[in-house]
Amino acid sequence: MSGDISGGFRVRAHRGWSQGIASRAGTARVAGKGRLAGRGSLAGRGSLAGTAGLVGAGAAGLLVIAGCSGGGPAAQAAPAKVTIVSGNLTFSSAAGGTQRAAPAHQSLDHGALDHGALGHVPVNHPAAYHRATNHGAGNAVIAGLSGPRTLDVASGVVSQGHAAEAASGRSRASRRAAGPVDLRPDLGVQVTARDGTLTGVSVRTMTGTAVAGTTRPGTYASGSRSWRTRWALAPSQAYRVTATAVDSRGQRTVMASTFRTLRPRRTVTAATVLGAGETVGVGMPITINFSRPVTDQAVVERALQIWSSRPVTGAWYWVDSTSVWFRPRHYWPAHTRVRFTAHLAGLQVAPGVYARADLTQHFRIGDSLIAVASAATHHMKVWWNGRLAGDWPVSTGRPGMDTPDGRYLSFAKGSPVDMNSASYGVGPGMPGYYNELVYDAVQFTFSGDYVHSAPWSVGEQGITNVSHGCVNVAPGYAAWFYGRSVVGDPISVVGSPVAGTWGDGWTIYFLGWRKLLAGSATGDAVRAGPAGSRLVAA
Repeated sequence: MSGDISGGFRVRAHRGWSQGIASRAGTARVAGKGRLAGRGSLAGRGSLAGTAGLVGAGAAGLLVIAGCSGGGPAAQAAPAKVTIVSGNLTFSSAAGGTQRAAPAHQSLDHGALDHGALGHVPVNHPAAYHRATNHGAGNAVIAGLSGPRTLDVASGVVSQGHAAEAASGRSRASRRAAGPVDLRPDLGVQVTARDGTLTGVSVRTMTGTAVAGTTRPGTYASGSRSWRTRWALAPSQAYRVTATAVDSRGQRTVMASTFRTLRPRRTVTAATVLGAGETVGVGMPITINFSRPVTDQAVVERALQIWSSRPVTGAWYWVDSTSVWFRPRHYWPAHTRVRFTAHLAGLQVAPGVYARADLTQHFRIGDSLIAVASAATHHMKVWWNGRLAGDWPVSTGRPGMDTPDGRYLSFAKGSPVDMNSASYGVGPGMPGYYNELVYDAVQFTFSGDYVHSAPWSVGEQGITNVSHGCVNVAPGYAAWFYGRSVVGDPISVVGSPVAGTWGDGWTIYFLGWRKLLAGSATGDAVRAGPAGSRLVAA
């Protein structure tokens, strides 16, 4: 169908819309208030207000609406072209308003149009398009392109990469039934504008959840020419992308597309030992543990974000292929509020393995409690919120059962705790056997070293080392320490003839700054603050 609009403009529609717009090709002229009249054509006050043309073509949800105002040269200028790329899918709007019919073997299905990204909009009610797009008369070009195949329509291309399709293992029939499928959700969405600038981009799930993105400056002061999501798209999810661009004359192009992300065969989940709202010590690391090995560790690190109420610099460290930890270069400031989000959903952490969901948690750094016990001087210094609170006499491990050196963290405590030498092979009747209930015990190694009350060794404390490896303190000191200790308090042992063992406890502070950075897949430091975190060169 073709026809003339008041002011000398021409409107064309594809023959494939025979049921929705015209029974056959013919001539139509705009009559009345935006009324499109002609043989077998649409008519009614509800059509696009003003002098406007309606052009449409549909294939698996494709939608193109074009409108121009006035009859001067400015109205004939080419509008901005919008391109949306999501993984293997590319959606492109019309450039310059030129329309080309699809090849005969790619017949257009008008019935698919009313399920496009702008919602349920019947093709036989042009006014409904006007309400859905919320644009005034005759100054917008709206295009929504989606389809499982390459389709050349409205000077734009809708394509889906075949290599990615083959990798997914989906049949062509299932792809046609489900509509376009993004097989690389880890790549996110990128939107670009040519011959204009973007003024708005929305990426939402069908339930309305918005997806965050970033912009880059364009040639116009108030807009951008490129926009992309900051994180991956979630797997097994339906999305709607709407983008608006404006050319130098103020003419708008609005494009909308819908698609689904793949349903991966293999997925991975993540967890943390931190509890929601938990109060922890100044040495507490952020730990993230994965259910499968992670091979693309740098991609994961870039998806991890930390918010800290006070500025902190630290680094991520891969303990192994299934566990990554963050710790500050020194310690957290006391009374800092911390939140982190692992933007993992849709991330491909290993070939063919996608993260199922994000992980987020918040916690609080409590008072600062730091202890340093010396096996050489037989004293332990204790700092409380930066001030020396005590220099207590202690007794560490006797020769042959030496308390190992190292910068540890508390990770458990109990009162009482049953300490039994049978736990490491020395049973009843054997030399060195013991079985004691001890009180006010704070643990710092997996092999069983504690700071605890030891009334039986008070006479040796401050003089000699007589324990089985723990740090013995007097009952009063032990109760004070136990009452203030939380998970993540730093406990260091110095002056011992035996070095500590990596992994015997939370030993992340065994590492100096350079070794910590060496365990990061990016090699970068993390600078966190109230606005979030970013990777910085160390």
